Amino acid sequence: MRHRRRGRKLGRNPNHQRALLRNLASALMLTERDSEGDDNAPKTKGRIITTVPKAKEVRPLVEKCVTIARRSLSHQEAADQLGPNADRHSEKWRTWRESPKWYEWNRAIAPVVAARRRALQLLGDKKAVRVLFDEIAPRYADRPGGYTRILQLATPRLGDAAPRAILEFVGTHDRVQRRAEKPAFEAPAETQVVPPVQADAPVSEPEESAEGEKQA
Repeated sequence: MRHRRRGRKLGRNPNHQRALLRNLASALMLTERDSEGDDNAPKTKGRIITTVPKAKEVRPLVEKCVTIARRSLSHQEAADQLGPNADRHSEKWRTWRESPKWYEWNRAIAPVVAARRRALQLLGDKKAVRVLFDEIAPRYADRPGGYTRILQLATPRLGDAAPRAILEFVGTHDRVQRRAEKPAFEAPAETQVVPPVQADAPVSEPEESAEGEKQA
């Protein structure tokens, strides 16, 4: 009994771990929301800082949710083409509601509804699911996988010295690799080299002094 109680106290319960992963995944997706005017606006969009073990555990969940949302984009586009271009409960909308196009739209939108329900079951946050389908999934429409990355930080967490890491979406904070330019070597300027004067060499007298002695 002591071991069981200790395990529950440390958060080893599978339900607690599942809830922890849901909260981390939802927090990562909520950083992409429109946070203008919010008191708890994220410092950097598409990025959270957590411990290395937590980042490795939550990454597959985030990848799975993005894949589910990405696969529903084609069904959403087909449903948008069949949908009405009128306000809800208007005369035009009621006419479309009673037409055969509504049944076609219902069949097209069914996979999208199923995908949203599955994502809500995994994340447990309606706002995070909305951000996932509206903003994150269209960004990776042509990417088959690998939507996130983990970057380990050098400084540990204060208190327990746990290793910290950054979990972020790919494509938001990518570093642009630039090729180094080749240095241009300039030609050295031409300089006249003056030979050094040797101390033992005889010094010749000036010509003016010799001519003055002859005149004298």
